[in-house]
Amino acid sequence: MPETEQREPGLAGLAGRLARTGLGAVRNRIELFAVEWQEERARLTELIIWLGGLLFLGMLGVLLLTFTIIFLFPPEYRLYVSGAFTLLYLIGAGIALVGVKSVLKREPFSETIDQAKKDGAWLDS
Repeated sequence: MPETEQREPGLAGLAGRLARTGLGAVRNRIELFAVEWQEERARLTELIIWLGGLLFLGMLGVLLLTFTIIFLFPPEYRLYVSGAFTLLYLIGAGIALVGVKSVLKREPFSETIDQAKKDGAWLDS
């Protein structure tokens, strides 16, 4: 009579399956990290390019507009107008600083970190 009953896997078989599962999970996490790393690099490069253009063109435009407005005033008031523009620009710089901080609050590699936390919780249970 042929032997058709299946054997229960031994300890070595279970350990091998567990190791393959663990390695698969680690490989998936590494691939996720690599994809997020590429996305973050692309996002940072794009951000730097746009910020460079914005700063250059914005400063050029504001500088020319400021000089034009200052020279429209009589010479005795030009110092006061320059001071007012300085104050206005400092306030604008403060607002821009708040905006940059809000952009930088986004945590990089958030999906990788979330998956690692889920894996840790699963291993603890």
